[in-house]
Amino acid sequence: MYFLKLFIQILIVGLFLYSKLLPYKDKLNPQYKGIFEFFNSIFSPIFNSLKTMIKPFQVGVGLAVDMTQILLLVIFLMLLNFL
Repeated sequence: MYFLKLFIQILIVGLFLYSKLLPYKDKLNPQYKGIFEFFNSIFSPIFNSLKTMIKPFQVGVGLAVDMTQILLLVIFLMLLNFL
């Protein structure tokens, strides 16, 4: 149970870093690019499947927020709470 909680906590930190580094993925150093690609291999399929079900939330004229990352964060936090 402890290792599952630890893994979810690592995924939460990875999700945060993934969202911050995604626009700059081509500029990453090789040592960090490997870590980014690890999290990308986890999150990319999840985001692609969620994007078919969840539309971006309109927050302004021509401005929308991708809700898939927020939904995944909420799921991870709920899992931590119930474990």
